[in-house]
Amino acid sequence: MAWWHSGWIRGLMCVAAALIAAAGWPLPAQAQAANFHLCNAQPALPICQHGYGRRIAVQRWGATPEALDPDAVAKASLVTQDPAREIEKLKATSAFVQDMDTSEVLFARDETAVRPIASLVKLMTALVVVDADLPMDEQIVIAAGDVDVPSELPSRLSAGARLSRTDLLHLALASSENSAAHALGRTYPGGMTAFVEAMNARAGALGMEDSRFVEPIGLSNENVSSARDLAKLVHAASLRPLIGAFTTDARYDVDGRTFHNTNMLVGRPDWDILASKTGTTREAGDCLVMMVRLDGRNLAMVVLNAQGMSGARFGDAVRLRRVLDSRMAAK
Repeated sequence: MAWWHSGWIRGLMCVAAALIAAAGWPLPAQAQAANFHLCNAQPALPICQHGYGRRIAVQRWGATPEALDPDAVAKASLVTQDPAREIEKLKATSAFVQDMDTSEVLFARDETAVRPIASLVKLMTALVVVDADLPMDEQIVIAAGDVDVPSELPSRLSAGARLSRTDLLHLALASSENSAAHALGRTYPGGMTAFVEAMNARAGALGMEDSRFVEPIGLSNENVSSARDLAKLVHAASLRPLIGAFTTDARYDVDGRTFHNTNMLVGRPDWDILASKTGTTREAGDCLVMMVRLDGRNLAMVVLNAQGMSGARFGDAVRLRRVLDSRMAAK
């Protein structure tokens, strides 16, 4: 019969399970393949096509990775004969490039829109930690609460691990380890409340009028900012040698493991990156901030909510650079 199909059966099973749970009876164990995930069974769902949902499916359940943005690959050209076409190809909702020495705005798209910023928050976390002049060699034990943050991707650090504050800062910046950032906030003088207050105070001092911080990791959608504000943040962060060094380190070995930088442009010989940070959640999309030196100019480059193929934020950085190079060559 036409109505006898798998979707109808799944719906009936869900109703039955709800009735059983309401009655207080134990639910029967469900047998499922170890590699099961919604995106494996229904790859046509929008959440499975790209971005955060796709990466969750790939990293946790082994779904097939999406294709990499061709402009993000190492061999992608940085030269264009058609800057207007490059702008049309941008995947980001907001994009902003500013010369931080002269304050000249070189590119702007919806740069004042206030949006969740995911792990870009960790740049502010690092700024507060470094400027607090805390002992960087102090050993900090990872607590259960550091590991059990509400992330869909598991922490690579284990509760009970002992690392220096330097190690935690390095991991939070280069590989965006959530548990490391949480531990940094938790062990700040006065605890997490004082740390968040310091984050917002520093934002105010930098003139980040569109920004608000509620935790040091970036998982909350209440951490918000604008592309224009984030240019100020990445510029300030780049002036701290420790932050610049950690954010541009391609790999880092600690606690018996190797951690890699989440910015795939780091380490490429044709990029002079002074500081960077990536961020990704469903609501924030794929985000990237960088301070880059280009043609003798110190430029803040911000890409927020890049959509499309894997690596779209890095492809957007390449596309923006093509536009900037063409404009500089024309002068």
